[in-house]
Amino acid sequence: MEDGKQCVNPPEFVVSVVVEKDEYMVGVTCDKHKQIVSGKIQFLQNENKLPRGKISFSPLKAVGTDCIHGDPDDFVQLDTKNHKN
Repeated sequence: MEDGKQCVNPPEFVVSVVVEKDEYMVGVTCDKHKQIVSGKIQFLQNENKLPRGKISFSPLKAVGTDCIHGDPDDFVQLDTKNHKN
């Protein structure tokens, strides 16, 4: 959310916090809002509402299985470029 409105960009990253050998997924974000999300997570860590650890951004990948079939139109909005974390 930005200024009370939901972001119109498709999610590009899974956001997680890595603590020693454990990893906790906390959400998804687009490239434009990575810094804002990172700041919010740091704030929540300082408030002891999230575990303290390294914030990780992993590129989202489209997945299809035998029971879930993706239509090519479903993948149009996914950004398949490689992003640096």
